[in-house]
Amino acid sequence: MARTVDVEDHALKRDAYLDAAQTLIQRVGYDQMSIQDVLAAVGSSRGALYHYFPSKTALLDGVVERMVVAAFDATERVLADASLPAPEKLRRLFGGMIAWKSERRDLVLALVRVWLSDENTLVRDKLRVQLDSTLVPRLRAVIAQGVREGTFAVTSPEASTRVIVTLLLGAQDLACRLYLERQAGTVPLDAIAAALTAFSDAMARVLGAPPEQLSFIDDAVVRAWFA
Repeated sequence: MARTVDVEDHALKRDAYLDAAQTLIQRVGYDQMSIQDVLAAVGSSRGALYHYFPSKTALLDGVVERMVVAAFDATERVLADASLPAPEKLRRLFGGMIAWKSERRDLVLALVRVWLSDENTLVRDKLRVQLDSTLVPRLRAVIAQGVREGTFAVTSPEASTRVIVTLLLGAQDLACRLYLERQAGTVPLDAIAAALTAFSDAMARVLGAPPEQLSFIDDAVVRAWFA
């Protein structure tokens, strides 16, 4: 007889491992975190953990994936608001993502060095796949709305969405590198602001919209993360 899986129990146990890993990453860093640390925090065996996560890298992948899903779930109300024009939806979407990360600043910063490590290329690739299933459909719908409204001038919402996602990934990589450079004292705040604003300006140009309509990088955001 096939074994029946309790879906709710499975999800709770999986989340317990992710909660422990997330806390440890934030407290001691991913490199210093060990599988044994996670087992001790959960009170579990290695075999039980490997049923959900076969490696330390898989745990990291799960933490990042859960963060992505939660960040976008937090913006659903904005995207579903029929009264908002497309440019405002995009501005609030990106601004909401920044706000969500700001509330978890310590964890996000703990992941910066991990994100840039050559050893974690697979995690970055998996995040790109995750963005494909979460961000792309949301962006495509908003861009199509903007075309209908006449606020965006694009010939293909699908192609434009792919370009915007590529820009967002590039902005994320750049922001991580700029953070490390700022910590080393090698880059001024105004240079950081200019570099990140260039990405939002590029998005506006792709969509054929005035840059000020999609601006979501300001001095407060830059200072909160880089000062």
